[in-house]
Amino acid sequence: MPRKPRCRNIGGYPDYWTFTPEETSSEEAVVMSLDELETIRLIDYDGKTQEECASQMEVARTTVTAIYDSARRKIASALIDGKKLQIRGGTYRVTGRYRIDIHEKGMSVMRIAVTYEDGKVFQHFGHTEKFKIYDIEDGTIKDTKVVDTNGSGHGALAGFLKAAEVDTLICGGIGMGAQMALEEAGIKLYGGVSGDADAVVEALLDGSLAYDPDAKCDHHEHHGEHECGEHGCGHHEGHSCHHGQC
Repeated sequence: MPRKPRCRNIGGYPDYWTFTPEETSSEEAVVMSLDELETIRLIDYDGKTQEECASQMEVARTTVTAIYDSARRKIASALIDGKKLQIRGGTYRVTGRYRIDIHEKGMSVMRIAVTYEDGKVFQHFGHTEKFKIYDIEDGTIKDTKVVDTNGSGHGALAGFLKAAEVDTLICGGIGMGAQMALEEAGIKLYGGVSGDADAVVEALLDGSLAYDPDAKCDHHEHHGEHECGEHGCGHHEGHSCHHGQC
C-alpha cells in the first residue's frame, strides 16, 4: 500500500482561484493544487531557493522539486493550450500566523462568525474589519466576542476564520473567490444576510434564518473592484486536518 503523502505547509489561502483565457470557450481545465501553487509563490514570486522553499514547507528538497515541476507544467499547459487554470485541493496544512485573541473551543461547541459593524451584519466580506464570534452549545449561545480581523483579502479572512476554529459564517455580500476559500477551509456559509447580528444567529439556531445561497458582492459598490473575497487536508497549526488526508 502506498504511503500517504506528508502534509506540506502553505502560508494561506489564495485570493484568486480560477484563471480563464478570454479567447477560449472550452471548459477543459488544468487543476493546480494549493501546495503546487505555494511552490510557485515561494520560488517564482518571492524569489526563494528550492532549499528555502523546502524548509518553509517542511518537506524534502526532492519533494519540492517534484511539486514545482508539476506546477510549472500545468501553467505551461494552461498558457499554450488555452485551458482554464483552477486552484483546488492538495495535501497541505495552512500555517500562516494569524493574531487571534480567542480561546480554543471545546469538542461540543459550534462556533459561528458574523461579519460585524455597529451591531449589524456587515455587508462586504472582503472589507470585513471585525467578526463577532458566537460559541453555541446545546443550541444555546454560551459566549460571544468581537475580534479584529488583522488581515486583508478574502484568502486571509478565510485563513483567519479557520485559525479561529469557526464552523459557520454569516455575512452579507460575498464574492466567488471568498466562497471557494471558505469551502476549502471547511466553513459553512450563509450569505446575503442583513440585520442585527445577534438576531440572525438566533434565527439560524431556530431554523428561520433568511439567506441567499447565491449571494454575491455588488461590484458597483466596490467602485468596480472585486475585493470581496475555493478542499485539501488543509488545517492550521494546532488544529487537526479537516479532510482526513493528513
